[in-house]
Amino acid sequence: MLLAGTASVRTSAAAASEDFDGDAPTAKAHEVAKGDVLLEALLTELDRSKDRLKMDQVKSPYYIEYRVEDVENYDAEAAFGALVNSQRQHLRVLRVVVRIGEYKQDSFYGPGMGGATILPLDDDPIALRRQIWLMTDEAYKLAADAYAEKLSALKQFSADPNPIDDFATAPVVTKVEPVVSMKLDEGAWKRTIQEMTNLFRKYPEVQMVSASARFSAVNQYFVNSEGTIVRNGRVNSTVTLNGAAQAADGMRLQRNPYWTEARPEDLPKREELLKETTKTLDTLKALREAPIVEESYRGPVLFTPDAADDIMAGLVGGNILGRKPQLGKPNRTVGAFATSYKTRILPKFLSVVDDPTMKEFDGKKLVGSYEVDSEGVPAQAVKVVDDGTLQNYLVGRQPIRDFPSSNGHGRAAPGTAAFPTIGTLIFKSSEPETAAELKKKLMAMAGEQGKQYGYRVDTLGPGNAPRLLYRVYASDGREELVRGAVFNELDVRALRNDLVALGNDPLVSNRAGGVPQTIIAPSLLFDELEVKRADTSKEKLPEYPAPELKK
Repeated sequence: MLLAGTASVRTSAAAASEDFDGDAPTAKAHEVAKGDVLLEALLTELDRSKDRLKMDQVKSPYYIEYRVEDVENYDAEAAFGALVNSQRQHLRVLRVVVRIGEYKQDSFYGPGMGGATILPLDDDPIALRRQIWLMTDEAYKLAADAYAEKLSALKQFSADPNPIDDFATAPVVTKVEPVVSMKLDEGAWKRTIQEMTNLFRKYPEVQMVSASARFSAVNQYFVNSEGTIVRNGRVNSTVTLNGAAQAADGMRLQRNPYWTEARPEDLPKREELLKETTKTLDTLKALREAPIVEESYRGPVLFTPDAADDIMAGLVGGNILGRKPQLGKPNRTVGAFATSYKTRILPKFLSVVDDPTMKEFDGKKLVGSYEVDSEGVPAQAVKVVDDGTLQNYLVGRQPIRDFPSSNGHGRAAPGTAAFPTIGTLIFKSSEPETAAELKKKLMAMAGEQGKQYGYRVDTLGPGNAPRLLYRVYASDGREELVRGAVFNELDVRALRNDLVALGNDPLVSNRAGGVPQTIIAPSLLFDELEVKRADTSKEKLPEYPAPELKK
């Protein structure tokens, strides 16, 4: 795959009035788009919509935006050494937002939040424009209904308890980058995932082994009636391994490691993936023989960086998003930190920054990096938590109290509305410690609390349930793999009150999904967490053995 080139960003203040700025987009805008049929079609229909979109007894739009994701995907999957799926996909998704009213109060409510459709893949300007026209007409009608519905809903309140503008003004941006494309050796990747899963032959105890490789190239086009014109692209590559087994008592055991990078060449090479597969299958085999966590434990727990990334993504990343609450609600935002602005949410030694402008960390490319968000606003680095205190939220163009403008974090998956989303979230300690020091602390705290051992977590599964959990004995540091445990009260309170140390070993966790993100967090040491046996039913083992492997 080819990474996008670099283009300058030109910005100017956007007019915040009910009427369109008649100069944007102008002939100059069309000159910028020259040679790109899709971009020219979007600008042409934007001009027509500004001039002609008007229904009787309904206000003309004060704002229109078009966003298109041109998506190319390649997916391959193998199981038990055999290829089960290999396919390419190419589609263009258009999302149209039409706003009636004004920046202070508009129709972006309920059905008026825009609509999406599929565009033709052929660069036929008439075919493209007709589809854009139809979607714009539909979005305008939906906005008219939503605006009337919203004004009616507001009448039930004597005064709006949250009188924040509905839409923030933003700089006008012109940024047209080269398009990205997908270039990879499909045959080589098919062979690699087949070889990975063929290792099941050495592990008769393992019930399921599958692997998938997914590659995507997404070119995003964004234009709006304020004059912003953006074309940029991103590429993502992911290999995922899935392994499953059952213990003799019927407990299901799973491992699902994955590797996500921007480019295929940045993924682990074939030999390394085979080693990682062997390691994964070895741990599944070991888990079958591991003892079950029977006791209820409350004491120190150490999370290695792989597990720490998952904890911080869920407990912090999911709660620092500045989303405007429902109509009539007085809250600043939603989530666990909705009322925590300017208060301590983490230990004083911990700070958090979301910096989508950062392209690399320790030589590793970050998929959470971007220069302009899905609302056409330049990306910004935001210090979210400073010395444990929440100082900022990540905000898009929908303002919240104390945050009247976007900080460049309005992002969207293809065809969906843009909302505040993390880019590259980085956790830093002012007092970092080595992994060896953290283990010594774990052992010392366990001994001081009269416990035989503390716990170390290597990987987590859904719901932050530990997949690889080890007892670390206080007397000599030896480690014992265990299974069947869950954490109780691993929540934002535990982060604030029980997190006592961070490591100096930050791990880059790239995450693809609809909106690519990156989490960078080091090891975490809690002085007290509850570990207990999982309340899960055990399933029956297969009634008869698997087919014999040919010698």
